[in-house]
Amino acid sequence: MFLFMEISREQHEKYEYARRRIKQKKRLYYHFVVFLIGSLFLILSDKIFHYSPFTNWYIWATTLWFFLFIMHFIKVYITDRFMNKNWEREQINRLMALQEKRIEQLKQKVESESNTSL
Repeated sequence: MFLFMEISREQHEKYEYARRRIKQKKRLYYHFVVFLIGSLFLILSDKIFHYSPFTNWYIWATTLWFFLFIMHFIKVYITDRFMNKNWEREQINRLMALQEKRIEQLKQKVESESNTSL
């Protein structure tokens, strides 16, 4: 029964991870479409409607927006891809192993000092 619950929990975690990743990618694609339409609107508002608070303002706005899109892309495809639950578990296990090793070393040191003092 416990093994079944463990498998079920693992399956649920995998499902949740996949669902979260799909949601992230969907938001990124949506951001890209809004970026393209918004950039086109900014360019048209300057060229056709002659709305210009200052010279070439739409280039600065589009460049800033593109930078934000690139940051979003990096988060979805680089950062979150590699720093997921498995990475987090591995880091926790590694740190716990280091702590246990250090505790064992300290125990051995205390035992050796107590043996030499006798």
